[in-house]
Amino acid sequence: MADFTYIGGELALFEKALRWKTYFRDYLRPYLGKQVLEVGAGTGGTTRVLCDGSQQRWTCLEPDADLAARLGPVIEARRLPACCHVQVGTTRDLDTARAFDTILYIDVLEHIEDDAAELARAAALLSAGGHLIALSPAYPRLYSRFDASIGHYRRYTRRTLTAIAPTMLELVQMANLDSVGILASLANRVALRRDMPTARQVAVWDRFMVPMSRMVDPLLGRRIGKSIAAVWRKRS
Repeated sequence: MADFTYIGGELALFEKALRWKTYFRDYLRPYLGKQVLEVGAGTGGTTRVLCDGSQQRWTCLEPDADLAARLGPVIEARRLPACCHVQVGTTRDLDTARAFDTILYIDVLEHIEDDAAELARAAALLSAGGHLIALSPAYPRLYSRFDASIGHYRRYTRRTLTAIAPTMLELVQMANLDSVGILASLANRVALRRDMPTARQVAVWDRFMVPMSRMVDPLLGRRIGKSIAAVWRKRS
């Protein structure tokens, strides 16, 4: 396993965006199985919202050893469910004999240069009928200094996200989320041009824009939104 250090500094900032995390949790919850692999778990901010303790095993896979080291004490302090387990590394380091019901890439796939190869490795780790879930930033035209500063290689469209899925996966659904939040992304792209949003900006987005998006997104058929979520099922 090669040494890896995460260059982003946004994890603590967005860890407090609980309305946003709750929104995509509610959308993805039907596809969470008993054996879950969360790729790029970071410091557990998303794990804390998605994992409710009903899973048999939740593997927090994190390539940055320093970030992974923070998760152990969090589990011991019971701030994460006891089913959580931390592993340092990437999908290359996992035993291919293991099978997961669900594999998650929550704001992670855009950080991986060869995303197609990554999904192929992940699909091989899925049990038949298991689900692979990716939530990533949408619209290449919204790529900003913020994206570059935290190591994003790209933002996705429905076409580009569909194109990287291996043939052993079939698409269950794909949706854009957070239509109102596009306004915040446009402001950062065109006007603010910040490497990192402020805590106040994140709080305003999470408190006001996300609840509006929860109401507006279904009315738009989930065809517009600054994030894109894809759910695939492994063919039997």
